Formats: sequence, structure tokens, C-alpha cells
Amino acid sequence: MANFAKPENALKRAEELINVGQKQDALQALHNLITSKRYRAWQKPLERIMFKYVELCVDMRKGRFAKDGLIQYRIVCQQVNVSSLEEVIKHFMHLSTEKAEKARSQAQALEEALDVDDLEADKRPEDLMLSYVSGEKGKDRSDRELVTPWFKFLWETYRTVLEILRNNSKLEALYAMTAHRAFQFCKQYKRSTEFRRLCEIIRNHLANLNKYKDQRDRPDLSAPESLQLYLDTRVEQLKIATELGLWQEAFRSVEDIHGLMSIVKKTPKASLMVVYYAKLTEIFWISASHLYHAYAWLKLFTLQKSFNKNLSQKDLQLIASAVVLAALSVSPYDQTSAASHLELENEKERNLRMANLIGFNLEPKLENREVLSRSSLLTELVSKGVLSCATQEVKDLYHILEHEFLPLDVASKIQPLLIKISKLGGKLASASSVPEVQLSQYVPALEKLATLRLLQQVSQVYQTMKIESLSQMIPFFDFSLVEKVSVDAIKHNFIAMKVDYMKGVVQFGTMGLESDKLRDHLTILAESLNKARAMIYPSAKKASKLGEVLPGLGEIVDKEHKRLLARKSIIEKRKEEQERQLLEMEREEESKRQMLQKKTEEAEKKRLAAMFEQQRAERIRKEIEERELEEAQALLHETEKHLKRGKKKPILDGEKLTKQTLLERAMNEQLKERQEQEKRLQKVAKTMDHLERAKREEAAPLIEAAFQQRLVEEKVLHEHEQQLEVELSRQHHDGDLREKNRLARMLGNKMIFQERVMSRRQAEFDQRREEREERIQQIIQARKQERDIKRKKIFYVRSEEERIRKLHEEEEARKLEEAERRRKEEAEHKAKMDEIAEKQRQRERELEEKERQRREALLGRSTDGLSRPSELPAGSRATEPGVAAPAAAPAAAPTAGKYVPRFLRERTESSGPAPPSEPDRWVKPTPSESDRWTGGSRAPQPLSDRWTSGSRAPPQDSDRLGGPGGSSRPEPWRPSRARNPQRG
Repeated sequence: MANFAKPENALKRAEELINVGQKQDALQALHNLITSKRYRAWQKPLERIMFKYVELCVDMRKGRFAKDGLIQYRIVCQQVNVSSLEEVIKHFMHLSTEKAEKARSQAQALEEALDVDDLEADKRPEDLMLSYVSGEKGKDRSDRELVTPWFKFLWETYRTVLEILRNNSKLEALYAMTAHRAFQFCKQYKRSTEFRRLCEIIRNHLANLNKYKDQRDRPDLSAPESLQLYLDTRVEQLKIATELGLWQEAFRSVEDIHGLMSIVKKTPKASLMVVYYAKLTEIFWISASHLYHAYAWLKLFTLQKSFNKNLSQKDLQLIASAVVLAALSVSPYDQTSAASHLELENEKERNLRMANLIGFNLEPKLENREVLSRSSLLTELVSKGVLSCATQEVKDLYHILEHEFLPLDVASKIQPLLIKISKLGGKLASASSVPEVQLSQYVPALEKLATLRLLQQVSQVYQTMKIESLSQMIPFFDFSLVEKVSVDAIKHNFIAMKVDYMKGVVQFGTMGLESDKLRDHLTILAESLNKARAMIYPSAKKASKLGEVLPGLGEIVDKEHKRLLARKSIIEKRKEEQERQLLEMEREEESKRQMLQKKTEEAEKKRLAAMFEQQRAERIRKEIEERELEEAQALLHETEKHLKRGKKKPILDGEKLTKQTLLERAMNEQLKERQEQEKRLQKVAKTMDHLERAKREEAAPLIEAAFQQRLVEEKVLHEHEQQLEVELSRQHHDGDLREKNRLARMLGNKMIFQERVMSRRQAEFDQRREEREERIQQIIQARKQERDIKRKKIFYVRSEEERIRKLHEEEEARKLEEAERRRKEEAEHKAKMDEIAEKQRQRERELEEKERQRREALLGRSTDGLSRPSELPAGSRATEPGVAAPAAAPAAAPTAGKYVPRFLRERTESSGPAPPSEPDRWVKPTPSESDRWTGGSRAPQPLSDRWTSGSRAPPQDSDRLGGPGGSSRPEPWRPSRARNPQRG
């Protein structure tokens, strides 16, 4: 791993490696630089390096390297310059997309080139052979070799970018753009599997975003811009899912959009909601949920009418017609009338979930199927004026199906309306979010509804009807389909009828006078007769009362209205106050109850844990005992069965039974039973053997007779078939002779045509062979020149390397020789200096020895000259420096302050002065002793005279220090301490 002082050096190195064709090394060098901890501060050269890095990753299809590099670069520039990361990612996606499109265009060009070559000669032999071998797989093969690797890399690029940007609040727009481009990729190339994975990836990103809310740089979904981007992404996902026909993914996308809207309590833009409900209509129609489909259409109609100012009257009429027809298409009976409790609960949860998706807030405690129902939907359509906006055909159809009672003419009146309605529809010019409305899709459901209405009304009038008459009244379906529709209606208690094929009639349910339907019918008839009677014979008293009341009716109505409004407001306030108090009381009681419940639960848990352990131990013990008892009883019963079967003596009651004894007895009985069974089998086998032998002896003559008869029959059959074959061969031969005589006159023309075709193909073959050989020669020459150039380059490079290596070796040898020579000179100089120092030390020792002998001789003479040193006066001792000073040293010690040993002091005190001895040399001299050298007969020789009198000169500074190049530095010359008169 090379360490670069500057990032620019790494970029230059990578470009040099790319120029010589070593892209892998260049990529590795840039990867090492990017992942290095040395360059964690953002710099402008790092951006250029990242551009080059992603280019190399795309060229070599190294997705893993690209992901690692982008993650490291995100860490570098997240807090400093996040726009640089955005530019790098955009460049990365642009290169990947460009490479994929280029590979696709190359594959198409290759396919087109193959097609052009095929036009030159039709059905050549080699083309026929290739077509038989590979079939029509040329495009698939080129796609697999050229297009598929780049498409895989492009898909990996989108996944990498989404993974890098998933928790980055500063690059939310780039995240949304990448998701949109990935959706378009799946749409363009019909990649349904990748689309599912992409939806799951985005869904996991949002789930992790809500799960880990303490992450740094996390997008804030409460911000309007962030929420809008996420909603736009999910809406695009919903569009692509419906276009690809992935309805399960589309429904999950709808749930994602609803979840985002529920996170932030804010209504999105109307344009997004229009797309949302438009796709909901498609999803519910595909899933055959016609009720929710109609409610989604109602929401879509409301949005278009409220927010689309450019909506034309024609488009509004078409949308309203679709809403009404969707509501009419809903089944008129309840599908869950005979369902179980569990199915009802599931249906209730499903209704609540679908109502939330559509936008209806339902209470979970209510019966949702009564809130979201066909009747309530139709009532809402009428109250909101949707029916008034529909076309006249739709209005007529609604009135016929829902309000009129025409048992015999329902189908005849509805059929022309359905024909007209099936022709309505088309594209909406003023509603871009709803691209197209086709009313013909509701015709089958409306035909089924018309059939049900007809059967319902006929069942109220007739008890029996012929099957032929009923079939003629329903022109939409055959009677088999009518029967299928009626079975479903009977199952859900919508009608009561039976089909009697023996008599050829349909029997409707018998309804008495107190039947609900008949009673309603009679009630309607009575009300209609009363209205007609009132119109014919009006009441005079009633008219007079109306005349009296009419003048003050307006004031009375206003007062009553105001009183009711005031009463309503008071009641509402009381209800709110009461609800608030109840909520506070419930909250307090709930908190107390929770605390008490918590304590009770803890105590109960402890008690249950102890009881559970006790019960567990007891249960284990009982299970072991019961298991042993059961095993013993089973063995006992088994033994008794065998004893009964074999008619043996049973076990005595007073005998003690244990598991071991029972096992032993059971084993013995089984062994005896097995032996008896083997004997019985041997006896049966012997009987079967005799029986089989007797049967074969009886069957042998019969088999021989049958065989002889079969031989005769097959011989006759063979002769007959041989005669037929001879006749057929003779006929074929005669026909072949006639065909030969007929084609013999065309033999000459055939030979001429064959020669002409062969000559033309031979000439073409020779020409192509010459061209091929010429191309091969050119390729050989070009490759030979390339090899020569390459060999010359290699020879030049090796020569240069050899020359440089020799220069390095010569330089190393010269340096080694120089070092060896210097080492030898230093060793010689050191030996010379050591010899000089040794000689100097020898001379010093000799001089010290001479000086010592001279001083001893001098001290001996002075001692002999002074026989009594104590008798000399003090003045005379002072005037004779050379003789008197040493003799008076012991006596003057106390006064002069010099050191005298104890044995000398004792000897001096007891016997007077003692002769000088060897330890006197260590006596500290007095100041008067320094004059001894000046007043004596011999003074010490000066240092300069001492060296001049000898045979050798004093050593120079260079010799003493070992010379300028010496490695050893001997001790510098100085006067020895032995020449000091104060030391011994």
C-alpha cells in the first residue's frame, strides 16, 4: 500500500496505471487512498479522485468497490460539503445508465447486422444449420452476453445509492430521484421481481427511520418538504405497480401512503389524493371488492368536483356515471349473513381497515357492514347530487333497478340502456390523474343485478313459472348461468326458489299474508289508494284549518327552530361536560386500578411461580409412577391375551407382580408363540407345495395343446401378411417405374441447372476463401508487427533495467571498498596511537620513579644533618628552608594545624623526635615547605628542559588526541602527581 503525500499524487499515479492498461491497480490505489484514515478532511482534490474512482468502478463493474468508496466519502463530506457527495452519486448513476443503454444499443445493432447479412442469400446451408441448432435465440444470447451484466450492475447501482442515502436528511431529494429512476428502470424493462425487492427496500428504510428516531441527520417526516418527497415516491411506486400488474404490491403501496398520511395529521395535495383514489378503484375492481370500489369512486368524484377547476361538464358527467354504476354493481344482499362468528370478526376488521384506506373514520364498536353498505352508499349518492350529474341512461337504469316494480319488463327495459352505457367512456381531457373511464366494465355486474331484481320481483308475484318463460324474460344469460346466480342468492337468503326439471318449472317460495315483502307491497297499495281518494274527495275541515294556520306559520316555525337550536346547544354542552367528568373519573379509576392490578399481578406471579414449581415436581413424580404402572399393566394384559390365545394357565391372583417378572414372562410367551408359528408356517408351506405340484401336473397337457393351436394360427397369419406385402411391393414398383419414365425427360435440364448453381457457388466460395486468406495474412502481419514492437519494448526495458542494476551494483561495491579502506586506516591509526600512549606512560613511570628516588635521597640527607631538631631556635628553623622545616614538622603540628598520625604524636611525646619514616611522605606540607625547592641545592627540572634533555620531543596535540582521522582518543598529557613534592 503506497502512502501519498498529497491526494493529487494518487490521482496522477492512477492515470499512469490506466494509460498502461492496469486499471485494477489504479482502482486499488484510489481505494486505498479513499479508505485511509489519513485523508478524513474534505478537500477539493478528493472530489476529482471520487469522479475517477467511480468511472473505474463502472468500467470494471466493481459494485462492491463503488459502495465502499461512496460510504467512506459520505463520512468525509457529510458535515462539510454534502453537495459534493450529491454530484459524485449523480455522476455514478449517469455512467451506469449510459453504459447499460450503450450495451442495449450494441445488442440491437448486432441483431440488425445479423438481419442484414441474412438478406444477401436466402436459406444458405450454414444459416439453416445454425437455425436448427440455436433456433430463434440470437437475441437472447446477445442480451445475455452484452445487456444482462450491465443491467445487473445498474440495478446494483440503484440499490447502493438508496442504501447510502437512506438516513440523510440533506439529500432527501436525491434519494427520491434515485427511487423514481429505479421505478422507471423496472417499468421500462418489465422487471417485476426487482420491483418487489425495491418496494421492500424502501419500506424497510421507512420502518428503520421510524424505529431509530435518535439517529443523527435523520429525515424529519413532520417537515412538509420531507413528507411531500416520501409521498411522491410512494405514489410513483403505486403507479408503476398498477402498470406492471402487481396488484399485491400496489395494495401494499396504498397502505404505505396511508401510513405516511397518518404519521403527520395533514391532508396531502389534492393531486396526490386523486391519483391515490384512482389507483384504489383499479385495485378494488381487480380484487372484486365492488363496495370499496364504489366508495373510492365517490371520493374521487368529490375531489375532482371540489379541486379541479378545469373539469368540463362532459368529464364530470362521465365520472358521476361511473360512480353510480359502481354503486349499482355492488351485490344487493349481504355476503356474511350465514357466516360464523370468527368470519364476522374478520370481516369487521377488514371493513375497518378498508374504510381507513378509503378515508372513512369508523368506530370499531359499530357494525361496520351497516355503515359501509350498498344502501347507505346509494342514499349518499342521491343526497350529494351525484345521481343528478350522471347521464340520462344511468339515471333511468338506477330508477328501474332500485325504485320500479316491473317483474315481466325489467330485462327488456334494461337491455337497451346497457347497450348504450357500454358505448360510453373514453379519455378525460380535463382530469389527467384519471386517464380513462370505461363504463362497459360494469355491464356484466349490472346484468347480474338485473337478473336478481327480476327473480326477486317475480318471486313476489308468482309461485311457479316455466323454465322456458323465465329464460325468455332474461336475455342476458343462459338458464345455467341464471341458475348459478340464483343459487348464490338463495344461499344468502335473498330469494327463495326451486328448479323442478321433471316438470320443467321454477317454484318460488310460498309467502303467507303476514310475509314482510307482501305486507310491504299491500301497504304501498293502501297508501297509493288513500292518496288517490284524498285527491278525488278533499276534506273541507282540513282546508279551513290550513287557512287559519298559514298566516302565522312562518313565525311559529322560526321560533320553534330557534328553540330547538338553543336546546340542542344546551344538550351538547351538558353532554360535553358530562363526558369530560366521566373521562376524568375513568382516568383516575384506571390509574388506581392499574396500580392495584400491578401489585396483585406481582403477588400472583410469585404465588404462581412457587405453585408451578411444586406442581411440576409433583407432576414429574406422578408421571414416572403412572408410566411404570401403565407399562406393567400393558405387559400384564399382553401376557393374559397370549395365555388366553394359547389356552394356558393364567397368572394367579395372589402372585406378586413386578415389571421384571412380567417382562420375563412376556418374553417367554413370545418365544413359545414364535416357535409355534414357525411350525404352522412349515406345515402350510408343505401343503401349498403339494397343491402347486398337482396344479402344474394337470395344466401341462392343456398348455401344450394351446401352444400347438397358437402355432397354427400364427403360421396362417404370417402367410397372409406375406402375400399382402408382396402385392404392395409390386404396386409400389410399378408406380416408381411410371414416375421414372415421366421424370427422365427432365434429366438434362436438371444437370444443366445443377452445373450452373455449382459453378456460381464454387466461384463465390473461391472468392470468399481468397478474401478470408487475405484477411488472415493481414491479421498475421499486424500481429507479427505488434509482437516485434512488443519484443523491442521488452528488450529495451530489460536492457535499461540491467544497466541500472549494474550501476547500482558498482556503486554499492565502491561504497563497500571505501568503507573497508577507512576502517583499516582507522584501525592502523588507533594501533599507532595506542603504541605512542603506551610509550608515554612508560616514560612517565620512569620519571616518577627517578623523582621518587631523588626525593628520598634528599630527605635522607636532611635528616642526618639535624641531630636535635628541638634545640634549634625557631628563627633558625625558619631561615633554613631546606633542612629545618621537615624536622620541626612533628613538633609544630599543634600550632601549624597540620595533620600528624596518632602513633607519631605518641612517639614524639614519649621519646622526642623520631627519625623520618615512610608514612612521613603523606604528611600535609606547611606553607614554608614550598620554599624548599627555591632554597635547596637542586631544584626540580623544568618541564621544557626535561623534554629537551631527552632524546625525544614532547608529543604534539595531534598525537595526543589521536590525529584528525583517528577513532581512539588517548588520555592527554599532563604532569604526573608523582612529581608533586607534597605527595609521596
